[in-house]
Order: sequence, then C-alpha cells, then structure tokens
Amino acid sequence: MDNESSNVSQAEEIKVQANEAFKAHKYGQAIDLYTQAIELNSQNAVYWANRAFAHTKLEEYGSAIQDATKAIEVDPKYSKGYYRRGAAYLAMGKFKEALKDFQQVKKICPNDPDATKKLKECEKAVMKLKFEEAISVPESERRFVADSIDYHSIGTSPGSSSMPTQVGIAAVAVAFVAVLAMMLGAAADTMVAAVVVVVLGTWWWGGSTEVEPQYSGAKIEGDVVTLDFVKKMMDDFKNQKCLHKRYAFQIVLQMREMLRSQPSLVDINVPDGSHFTVCGDVHGQFYDLINIFELNGLPSEENPYLFNVDFVDRGSFSVEVILTLFALKCMCPSAIYLARGNHESRSMNKIYGFEGEVRSKLSEKFVELFAEVFCCLPLAHVINQKVFVVHGGLFSVDGVKLSDIKAVDRFCEPPEEGLMCELLWSDPQPFPGRGPSKRGVGLSFGADVTRKFLQDNNLDLIVRSHEVKDEGYEIEHDGKLITIFSAPNYCDQMGNKGAYIQFEAPDLKPNIVTFSAVPHPDVKPMAYANNFLRMFQ
Repeated sequence: MDNESSNVSQAEEIKVQANEAFKAHKYGQAIDLYTQAIELNSQNAVYWANRAFAHTKLEEYGSAIQDATKAIEVDPKYSKGYYRRGAAYLAMGKFKEALKDFQQVKKICPNDPDATKKLKECEKAVMKLKFEEAISVPESERRFVADSIDYHSIGTSPGSSSMPTQVGIAAVAVAFVAVLAMMLGAAADTMVAAVVVVVLGTWWWGGSTEVEPQYSGAKIEGDVVTLDFVKKMMDDFKNQKCLHKRYAFQIVLQMREMLRSQPSLVDINVPDGSHFTVCGDVHGQFYDLINIFELNGLPSEENPYLFNVDFVDRGSFSVEVILTLFALKCMCPSAIYLARGNHESRSMNKIYGFEGEVRSKLSEKFVELFAEVFCCLPLAHVINQKVFVVHGGLFSVDGVKLSDIKAVDRFCEPPEEGLMCELLWSDPQPFPGRGPSKRGVGLSFGADVTRKFLQDNNLDLIVRSHEVKDEGYEIEHDGKLITIFSAPNYCDQMGNKGAYIQFEAPDLKPNIVTFSAVPHPDVKPMAYANNFLRMFQ
C-alpha cells in the first residue's frame, strides 16, 4: 500500500515536470515525462489526456487518438479525453468522428460555453462536408479548371475581360441554388440570400485578371519566365506586394504542363565535381526560404536544388513560397526539382490554411488550379542511382522496387493506403520491423526495413522530410536514413533550427548545413486556416 501511494505521489511530481516541458514547447520531452508518470500510475486519465495533447502538438494524431481513448477508458466522464480525441480527429480532417466526441463533451459539460462554441463549429464543418459531398462530381466526369484558362488571352485586349464567363457561370449557379432551395422547401428570403451569395461568390471565383495600367509589380514579357522577373517578384513578396493574377496563372499553368510529362519517380544526374542541394519542408515560411537562397545561392544549372515537399500550409506566406518555387522551375527546369508531400492535397489545404490564403490573395479558381497541379508533382527522386529522396518513407511490405514507384498513378488525391500513401506519410522508428503510424496514416518502419529496401534497389541512402527536428535534421537507421526539415522555428513556436543537405558528386557524401529562423511580418501562422482548427491552437 505504501509503495502504491509512493508511486502515485512520484507520478504527480513527474506530471508537474512534464507540464513545465510542455509550456516550454519541449513536446518530445513532455511526452517522455508523461510516459514515466503513466508507468507509475496508469489509472490517472489526466496523464493520458496530457500526453495526447503533446502528441497533437507534434502532429502525431494517431498516437493522440490512442492516448485520448485510453483516458476515456480510465474515466468515461473525463471530458478532456473526448476533447483531445476530437481535436486530433479534426486535425486529420475526420470531422464526423470529431463531432461525436464534441457532442459527448457537451453532454458531460452542458453549461460550458467553450464546449458549446466548439460543438457548433464542428457541426458547421460536418454540414459543409455533407454539402460538398452532395454536389461533388465523379472523378471520371470532372473537367480540369486548367483546361478552361488561356493566359495568353488575358489582359491583351479590351475584349479579353472574363465578365461574360462569370455571368454565364453565375446564371447556371443561381439556377442550381434555386432548384436546390425549392427541393428543400427553403423560405423566399433564404433563397434570395443564397442567390446573392452565389452571384458574389461566382464573381469572386473568376475575379478580374486584367493587368491594370497602375500595376507596378513584376511582369512576364511573352512566354518566358526570366531571372529578372523572379528577382523582382521575390522583392515584391518580401515587401508584402502581390503578383498580378494574370502572371500567377501563367506560372501555374506552365508548371502544370511541365510536371505532367514527368514520371512518378524522377532520376537526377549530378555530374562529377558538381554539387546538389536537398531541402525539406518549408510550410509557407517564405522569409526563411529567401534566407536559404541568401545562404546557398539561387537555384541555377550550376546550383541545383530539390525541394522535398510540404511547400504550403501552416505558414501564412504559402502563396509566396509556391509561386517562387514554381517560377524558378519555369525559369530553368534543371535548376530545381519539386516533389509532392502529404500537404500537397485538398484535404490538408482545406484545414491548414493554404486554401484560405489562396482565396484571400488570388481567387477561388486558383484553389482548384493548385489542387490540380499538386496532383502532377512527382512522388520521389533518385540522385545518381544512389540516394533515394521521398517526403515520408517506406512501405508496409518488402520487395518494393523503384520500378513499382515509377508505375504509381499519382494524378489523384492521395489515397489512405497503398504505395502512394506510404511514400507521403510514413515515418522511421527506432526499433526493428513495422508498427502503426503515430500520425494515424501510413506506418512506422525500422532500420531493418530501410536496409532491405536499399539492398533491393542498390541504393546507399534515404533522405526524407516530414518531421520537425530540433537541429533541423536527424541521422537514423545506422546512418542510412536522414530526415531534413527546412522550416526553422516551425509555426513560430517550436524553436527548432532549419537545415539543408549539400551533396557533391561522385561520392555524394552528405554535408548538412543548419540555420536559424529570420524575422517575418507580423502575420501569425495558421492565419488563413480553418476557423475551427484555429480554436485549438
């Protein structure tokens, strides 16, 4: 009895230490300490829920759901267990599951105004999801937005206005809403309001693409994106000026055409004596991207880069990041390579800010356009047949060959299982074999899995991104796997360094360079994110 009492007391002391680590944004340390407390007293729901919260901060939503579920099992009336699990489901875009948990929170705490507010927001999200599902077009019938845009005809003559198209789309949209409202028995004032919203929204969808005489920003002359244009555009972005939509259309459409012709796995050749730079996640941190170029030089044929995805979301300068990288690729395709990550997807962009930012800085049409282009991004790269570069990691089965990756049909939204999912979502683990993903998507894989994949494909090294690291990088799996992360002080709170890797042929020995965050304008991360998600930050 005395020993049990001692364990309970010691667990409480460790919980206090864990809480302090959490407050200092040392979430990994907090998880370790909460784990120690749980080992001493596994029947305290608070420890499980607190560890779930720390997992959420590290985007380990699968682990957060497991811990929150355990908290509920220990104490079915502990509202924070449902709260933490609901928040994790929400972060994964599983709104229906989140709604059930917030309904339970409201049931346990009927007079809690915060619980009421979050439940209402969750109900709105689920209703919006149901509406989108109801009006969605099957993939086989979907028409690409990109095919409806000819940037050559924009702004070239007085008759090139997009007004007639907008009027036509508005008429069809109004008719649709009217029919839908009559089917649902909506009141007259509701129908009028809906029609007004649709007309204004349609105008917003198209937006004006004429280049106004007073526009003084970067301009593309003809079809060629030049270095002078890119430099001018980057300077404008640094001063928080926008690129005109006409030129944004040109960059994104040219990028789409370029990417569509590439395979799902791209081979990169670095000549002997030449160097090559690999960067990790950028996540909308434009000013840190500019700092990389100041430290390491702009991309060029003599100074090529591979940006290993997650260009957007969370950081509130994602539009500036993606247009800069796309423009550099258009300027010189061999100067920069771009790959797809788990955040180059509709579901992530809808939640974590990119979709809202695109609407604010460009237009609704660009939301669809970027989604289409992201589906064209390659899934992985191989440098000189020796270094395999991918955003997430490896697979749930052995025997996957590079040819299997090349054969993946990537022109779609990422599925929830299979090779494409695992390439974008998986993470390494410190012990052998395979295990469940701490994120709730993909899997975790050990050094033995890494070693076998490398042997099967005659490779030397895996470089991947996808995870925040305190030093900007981490070398794992007996030196055969490197994680690289290029967004320092992630979300303005993690305090981590950023890093990139320089390789020089022929030996391709990795030289890792770390750097710190630089100041940026006072626009907070997640400024454009889903309103409901911001409530939990």
